Amino acid sequence: MAKIIQVIGPVIDVEFEEGKVPSLYTALKIIGKDIVLEVEQELGEDKVRCLAMGPTEGLKRGDEVEDTGKPIEV
Repeated sequence: MAKIIQVIGPVIDVEFEEGKVPSLYTALKIIGKDIVLEVEQELGEDKVRCLAMGPTEGLKRGDEVEDTGKPIEV
């Protein structure tokens, strides 16, 4: 399972298990919250930088993230 490692305003860094890093522009969902993230950059060491598509108040390090395996849909 992936987890948040850093929150800086709308920018969220997420760490994945080894070899399970999603592709760029993949949508991620934060478990237990109604917030979607979009992968914008690979940081190496199984980490990605994402942009939140909603408010990030209440998010913290350690929150679990799920890879949807597809891009954001409207």
